[in-house]
Amino acid sequence: MSYGDPNNPYGNPQGQPQQPGYGYPAAPPVQQSYAAAPMTTMPGKVNAARVMLWVIVALQVIGVGLFAFSAVAVNKAKNDNSVPGLANYPVGVLWAFMVLALAWLVWAIVLATKFSSGGNNLRVTTLVFGILTAVLGVYPFLVVVGIVHIVLGILIATFVGGADGKAWFNRARY
Repeated sequence: MSYGDPNNPYGNPQGQPQQPGYGYPAAPPVQQSYAAAPMTTMPGKVNAARVMLWVIVALQVIGVGLFAFSAVAVNKAKNDNSVPGLANYPVGVLWAFMVLALAWLVWAIVLATKFSSGGNNLRVTTLVFGILTAVLGVYPFLVVVGIVHIVLGILIATFVGGADGKAWFNRARY
């Protein structure tokens, strides 16, 4: 039996074109769209990071008030000589801490307000903010407020640096 023999059961039937793949029909073409649907709602972890930034803003408002009150009180006590140990205390250090806390407050506000429209640069900046907040929470504030800043800073950096944060800040914007 040869290939052209009409009695060959393994050959192509007469009058039909030859198909590749041992007689199996070709699969229909698959139509896939690789463009992901744009994200419209912020993922839960990213939203939690934004809320934590607002908590840091509230803590910074309290800190700015305490530093300003302390600076005024120490300066008044120095001028009245009511506390002799404060004669050589530099009040400027308290004002410097107040300015630092105020700058941190403004930075946290800017980051928190831009979460819905920011891109990857905001994500990286928020990562830096979270890491610096955690590091600065260790020294010199080894009290409850420092521990809260450490935890919030680590969580902010973790949530923004994760897959949900990457997807949110790299999403397509229309």
